[in-house]
Amino acid sequence: MHLVSSGHADQPGFDGLAPTDCLFGIVNWAMPRNVYWELFYHFVWRTKDSAPFLTARVEPLTHKYLLHRALETNEAIVHAIGGIEDHIHMAASLPPTVEIAQWVGDIKGASSHHINHGPCGPGSIVWQTGYGVVSFGKRDLPWVVDYIKRQREHHAAGRVEERLERITEIEDLKAWAANGPGR
Repeated sequence: MHLVSSGHADQPGFDGLAPTDCLFGIVNWAMPRNVYWELFYHFVWRTKDSAPFLTARVEPLTHKYLLHRALETNEAIVHAIGGIEDHIHMAASLPPTVEIAQWVGDIKGASSHHINHGPCGPGSIVWQTGYGVVSFGKRDLPWVVDYIKRQREHHAAGRVEERLERITEIEDLKAWAANGPGR
């Protein structure tokens, strides 16, 4: 079952989808079996105030739980999870019926709840509001996965991909002011 914000089957983008039920104002849409999709996303989000919450103890447990929670979404594929002390990167493929904002909010909230109420104790991880998401093509998957897996190396050397590190439009405007459009 996939959750999509409420809508009607006659709205653009809902062709061929049939609502299966409605609960709390959320319509659950069933995707027909004859749909091909190939969607790749890069997500990034930070700890609150960019504090170094992702310690040597917290980071592997957080990554493990994020993988577990993401794969609870039917047909989801997680290609990579990584980051450094103050932020997370994830490359994933999600079916077109998944509402991205709701999905990210769910895994962020569930992961902080799990870590803070479980193995690491209260206050071990707090996420900042917001996230960044960039779609990319299949041919870019290897370098996006490599970028995520080598986060520590990239940050230590100051060789980050600004497009994959941005979370807010303000960061985008700062980069444009410093480097010009499209960089």
